Amino acid sequence: MKRILLTTTSYQDTPGEHHELLGSQGYEIVRERGPLTEARMLELAGEFDGFLCGDDELTKAVLEKSRPRLTVISKYGIGLDKIDLGAAQELGIPVLFTPGVNHTTVAEHTFCLLLAMVRHLVPSANATRAGQWKRMTGNELWRKRVGIIGLGRIGQEMIKRCRGFDMEVHAFGNYWPAEFAAEYGVVRHLSLEAMLPQVDILSLHTMLSHETKHLIDADKLGRLPEGAWLVNTSRGELVDGEAVLAALDSGRLAGYATDVMEHEPPPADHPLLKHEKTLVTPHIGSRTYESVPRQAMRATRNLINFFNGDSDVYVATRD
Repeated sequence: MKRILLTTTSYQDTPGEHHELLGSQGYEIVRERGPLTEARMLELAGEFDGFLCGDDELTKAVLEKSRPRLTVISKYGIGLDKIDLGAAQELGIPVLFTPGVNHTTVAEHTFCLLLAMVRHLVPSANATRAGQWKRMTGNELWRKRVGIIGLGRIGQEMIKRCRGFDMEVHAFGNYWPAEFAAEYGVVRHLSLEAMLPQVDILSLHTMLSHETKHLIDADKLGRLPEGAWLVNTSRGELVDGEAVLAALDSGRLAGYATDVMEHEPPPADHPLLKHEKTLVTPHIGSRTYESVPRQAMRATRNLINFFNGDSDVYVATRD
C-alpha cells in the first residue's frame, strides 16, 4: 500500500470529487495542516511514497531524507519556489504541478483587491458595521495607467479585466504573447525601470526566484509616481516589506493590497497587517469552490497517473 502525505489545507477543507478520487485508490493518507516548515518535514521525511503538498518547505535536506521511499511530489498549485527543484532532479524525484486551473480565480481576486483598495471599501464597510456613517472619498479605475509584471495566464486575465475598465495597460516580462498584447493594446516596456514612472498602479504576476526576490525594493518604489498603488497576489517575497512600509508612510504609495506575505502566516504584530493604507488577505486568491476542485483534481490525477505509469501528468522542470 502506498503511503501519501497530504498537507494542502485548501484541498482538505473544500468539498469536491477530489476526495472521492483520492480515497478510491487504496492509499494510506496521512493528513497534516500545511504549509509545513522544514523542521516538521524532516520529522516526517522517509515514511512516504508520495507528497501531495502545498507550500511546504521541501528543501534539499528534506528530499534527501525522503529517499529512497519517496518517488513523486504532486504540488497542488503552480508556485514551486518552496521546492528545491534542483535537488529533486538530482535525486530523481519528479515534481508535478497544476498549470492552467486557477488563473481566472486569482485574476478576479487581484481585481477585487484593487477595487477595494482604491475605493476604501473595507474601512468604509467596517465603519458602518460599527454604527458610523463614514463617507470616504475614493478613486476611479477608469483610464488609470496600470503596469503588469508577468504576462503568463494570470497576468493576461488581469489585463482583460483592466481593459474592461478602459485602463491604459503597460507591461513588462520575459514572456511576451505578441498576439494577445496587440489585441488588448498593451504597451510593452523592455525594462521594469522604464515602465514604473509611466503607471499609477503596479500589479505583480511573476514567479519567485533568486532573481525576483525583493524585486520591488526602495529603488523601484522610488521610480513610481507619487501616490501610486501596489497590488501583489503572487509571492510576498517579491516585495521588500520594509521598503513598502516606508513608501506608505512617505506617501510614495497610496496603498498596498496583497494576498501574500513573506512569511505565512505572518506574526500578529506585523506592521503591514494593521497599517491604514494596506489591505491584506490570507492567501485566498485561488481559494474558491470552483478553483479548488479544479486544482485538487489535477494534482490528484497527476499523483495517480504517475503511480499507474500514465503519461498524463504535468511535470515541472528546473529553469
